[in-house]
Amino acid sequence: MNVVNQSVLVVGLAKSGVAVAKLLRQLGAHVIVNDQSPLLNVESEVHELESLGIEVITGSHPLELVDRCDFMVKNPGIPYDRPIIVRAIERGIPIFTEVEVASQVTQASIVGITGSNGKTTTTTLIGEILRATHLDVTVAGNIGTALSTVALSTRKGQTLVLELSSFQLLGTVSFHPHIAALLNMYPAHLDYHGTMKEYMNAKSKIFTNQNSDDIAIINADQSVCAELGKTLKSQVWWVSLEKKVTPGAYVGNGWITLSPPGHSIGPIPIIPVESLALRGRHNLQNALFASLVAFAAGASPEAIRATLSSFAGVEHRMEFVREVAGVKYINDSKATNPQAALQAIESFTEPLIGILGGLDRGDDLSPLLSAVGRHMKAVVVIGQSAQRMADMAKNAGITCVLEAETIKQAVELARAHARTGDVVLLSPAAASWDMFQSFEERGRIFKEAVHML
Repeated sequence: MNVVNQSVLVVGLAKSGVAVAKLLRQLGAHVIVNDQSPLLNVESEVHELESLGIEVITGSHPLELVDRCDFMVKNPGIPYDRPIIVRAIERGIPIFTEVEVASQVTQASIVGITGSNGKTTTTTLIGEILRATHLDVTVAGNIGTALSTVALSTRKGQTLVLELSSFQLLGTVSFHPHIAALLNMYPAHLDYHGTMKEYMNAKSKIFTNQNSDDIAIINADQSVCAELGKTLKSQVWWVSLEKKVTPGAYVGNGWITLSPPGHSIGPIPIIPVESLALRGRHNLQNALFASLVAFAAGASPEAIRATLSSFAGVEHRMEFVREVAGVKYINDSKATNPQAALQAIESFTEPLIGILGGLDRGDDLSPLLSAVGRHMKAVVVIGQSAQRMADMAKNAGITCVLEAETIKQAVELARAHARTGDVVLLSPAAASWDMFQSFEERGRIFKEAVHML
């Protein structure tokens, strides 16, 4: 990517904004960074960037900045209806996300993972499998490490495994993963995208620049994904929990089984489902995707088998925290939509005390009704969506519904109603931004509260 002497406006600091600003400066661009936060809140980031010769403007989004740039790099979470973004669109200024810029710099082979749920677990698991095969792999993207921080240090022969959100993908033009996977599609982020169709259009951009030399790995069990798979230019491999698929990955006779194209010895049994370290049907699907993606990227069946039998999950997703007086506490703060929470709830046979609630995006909570009614003995609600969560729980037949002002109070209320053999599950079914900076912060505070019991 040749940006020498071009003027670039980076809108939004955060982790990816800082990383892409530094990358662009290193590539020879004139960089202006703009963030609406007051200087006091971002002072350390501002000083770091200014020391590199990058201009930083905080406190508002002055529209005239658009007139000073050749293109804009937008923080993925900033909506396109913000005045400064609208101004750029009206002026015909190209708008990209950080992933687009960094992907044009890297020389590594890119593996991209997207979907509504399961991205972090699947992406992490793929990285672990490839490392077990002794391949040179880096995991980055929406998972916590901005691609811009590692792009220049990569080289041919390496593999970049990227977790990708719909927000990131929407701002791509030439992004080209050699292997791309769509795990699933459920209603999410509709406050940002507007409609399910637009949300799907953003996700499907992961495949836009693939060709017949590339591989797309698709969920065969969801019609919206399967129909998309029929339209792609790349080789399509399938994943299914319900049927035998070829080429692909499926459950055969109780085993995770791979059926790659043209494989002379036929299907490859990997591991019995009962031997997986991860719990739940949703994690079985994640394991199928991870196995197939990793195999396509060069992993050995032996490395896949060994990793699946030992990988216990990622922080903030079905994370065991502690057992107190015979009660287990589980941190599932990453369940930021109803479908993710549903998958977590249905993973348990023990009686649950659920902690639900967060940012109210107006999501349909009805899919939770049956599972909450069957699995939960009590519900503690928090956050902006507390009343809607409480109403849902009562409609599900829960008679013990309590409201908490803080996570600490929620943990204390849950403990008071728990008995030996119960599980206290933080699986909010909502984003965290009404009370916290991120789901990670919410999860950390939950764990701190549990360790104080």
